[in-house]
Amino acid sequence: MSRSLRRGTRLSLLAAALAAGSAAAQDLTAYRALAASLDAAAEAGGTWQGAERTLTELDRAGAALEQLAPTLQNQQVVGSLRGALNGARAALARTPAEVQAQVLLGRGLLRKALYEQTLGGLAGAPANASAGLRLLAREFGLTAAATGALTRDAAAGRPERVAWRLQRAAAQKVASALQAARPQRSADSYLQLARASGWFTVVQEAGAAHDLRAAGFTAALAQLAADDRAALARSLTALRGGSAALGRSLAAPPALPRPAATQTDSPTTLARPAGQPPTGPAPTEMAPTDPAPTERPGAAARPAGSGSLDLTYAALGRALTASGHGDPETARRELTRGLAALASVPAGLRAAPGYEQWREDLAAAQERRGLRPGDVQALIAGLGGVERAAAGESGAAVDRASAASARTFSGGVRAAVFLLLALLAPLPLYLLHLAFGGRNPSWRAITAALALLLLPVFLEGLFGFLGWLGDVSGVALLRAAPTLTLWQGAYGLPLRALLTALAIGLATYGFWGLCAQFGLLGRRQRTATPPLQPVLDWEEEP
Repeated sequence: MSRSLRRGTRLSLLAAALAAGSAAAQDLTAYRALAASLDAAAEAGGTWQGAERTLTELDRAGAALEQLAPTLQNQQVVGSLRGALNGARAALARTPAEVQAQVLLGRGLLRKALYEQTLGGLAGAPANASAGLRLLAREFGLTAAATGALTRDAAAGRPERVAWRLQRAAAQKVASALQAARPQRSADSYLQLARASGWFTVVQEAGAAHDLRAAGFTAALAQLAADDRAALARSLTALRGGSAALGRSLAAPPALPRPAATQTDSPTTLARPAGQPPTGPAPTEMAPTDPAPTERPGAAARPAGSGSLDLTYAALGRALTASGHGDPETARRELTRGLAALASVPAGLRAAPGYEQWREDLAAAQERRGLRPGDVQALIAGLGGVERAAAGESGAAVDRASAASARTFSGGVRAAVFLLLALLAPLPLYLLHLAFGGRNPSWRAITAALALLLLPVFLEGLFGFLGWLGDVSGVALLRAAPTLTLWQGAYGLPLRALLTALAIGLATYGFWGLCAQFGLLGRRQRTATPPLQPVLDWEEEP
């Protein structure tokens, strides 16, 4: 049986299951409370100091689960959620990473319950399921355009298209987490595998998982805990391959139902194996809602997978905008989407020199605290260099230098270095005042010029460090502090030019006055030179 037939059968079974009856009303208020408590527990569970807060949030999550449980149809998921909460409490005595992993598993089960019950409600009462659908879109991280398409499919009575959109979003999350995992024993790799396993719960029973199995994630976690790096590397390769196959199977939307006039076709015509010619007239199919873009005459054919590359560029562009607005959290989320889109890029690009290094840079950037626009710009330029390398062209040396700088001089290192420079900036101004005083207007002008030249460095050191500190601590107000620096965006360029012009003017005025004071400028007076020159006072007025 061909893949298209298997997929069509699965979608038919899904539509039949959804049409079997309506779902009971789910307590979305309790769902939101449970999700918020789990997210807070995951955030607090990253440190030993947050153990008390983590336990409090887990208790709140347990209370919300008891309120939500009677409204959930799948009681097996309820039991698994209780087990995840108990596992998180038990993990408090071990490592923070285990606490976060248990919470991530609980979030995955919670999304699965919302996914199943909301889709079940679409068949019986679509209007009542609209609130759950909006919550699903937010939980799955859909954009505004994707959320609108999801709502339109639900209103048109196409649950199989709704399921496809959500499954595709979950598959991208799985691919992104697996790409970020490394074959080494570390807390980050452990959490990435747990995150991938949590998102996999949404698609594991949807019939589109192909070679991905829950046992594969369990085995990889066990190998990571045992520090069996060779086996873990093989498991990660297999999981990534299954994730890529899953993404390809969900790349195209399912076909829409046939018009009523074609229902007289025989079952043999409707369910024939791929490649076998039809025995009767070809059935007329409805045009899909999202038609493929028409090609312009004479346009060059694009290689397979180039759409994924466009998605990566789009995600990098949105990340650049978010980082420029002082929103590194959104920037990292967009970088995660860009990393997930790499699962289907052309094979020629994967084999290009520098691709693996660039992919590692992208994976590192999505975990970086204190992400700045320059980091994302280096990634965009690096991807362009990889494209040129795939086409046989040489890359720009400045792009390689930018990538190396973003790799080594970013995040906490950049914040610490500029903070040190900001603390040292007043030192030469103090020494200048101490040496020459402040009564001479020429020296005052020179001091002001030096202060204007050092002002951008001072602002970068102060607000850049506050932004990094806010990103690490999760304080939104501090995260936006880098927007007050003069190196965050294009608006800083004219301001730096203005400060430099003022500094040049003040320095010129100051040194002109000193030169005039020493008789180096202007008309010199012909006076008898005394045998001994008097001692010059630096603070003497000209």
